[in-house]
Amino acid sequence: MPPYTRALVDDLPLTIALLVAGYLIGSLPMGVIVARLSGATDPRTVGSGRTGGTNALRAMGWPRALLVGLLDLAKGAVPILFAGALGAPVAVQALTGVAAVLGAWKSVFLGFHGGRGVATGVGGMAAVSPLIVLVAAPIFFLIIVITRFVSLGSLLGTAFGAGLAVLFVIGGALEPAWLLYVLPGEALVWIAHRDNIERLLAGTERRFDPSDRQATSPPPR
Repeated sequence: MPPYTRALVDDLPLTIALLVAGYLIGSLPMGVIVARLSGATDPRTVGSGRTGGTNALRAMGWPRALLVGLLDLAKGAVPILFAGALGAPVAVQALTGVAAVLGAWKSVFLGFHGGRGVATGVGGMAAVSPLIVLVAAPIFFLIIVITRFVSLGSLLGTAFGAGLAVLFVIGGALEPAWLLYVLPGEALVWIAHRDNIERLLAGTERRFDPSDRQATSPPPR
């Protein structure tokens, strides 16, 4: 039996419990929760109707959006760190992180809608290798500053981080089993951005304007 498969089945109940916990933690709609607790505008009524940091900024302003972003980062890091604290193999920790990213994108609490999983994915990557996040983060911000496309910054920043992770594995600085988080997690983020990719290619993608806080009905999904 391959080592990764063996790691998953050695303690199957724990593996299943961690995957479910990771998904549920990732599913927590922090943008909606912060809006409701603070009496602010629900991010689902703004822009794309998503619940992540960009819409939180449009709906609630910088302070609350920053809180949402930090909570979304924690959604990615906590499941992986928790799985590690319980002694789960790296393969299980990695897939627990993937489950959190999936939950952030397809939240069970929002009828399987949500954000795009970027902040949650970055939080998970920070738990895997803080150095990768530190190196990749400037790429994310630089692209947004230059182009004002948050989606493009997210796509290229996460892709750059995934590439770094592969190089770290090749160089022996990162355990290969972590690619079970990096590659599927990256794929989920790109799939979640498929409509943005279509608009980027068509030249119709909306540029980020932090001053735009006019609430609108979310577009049809």
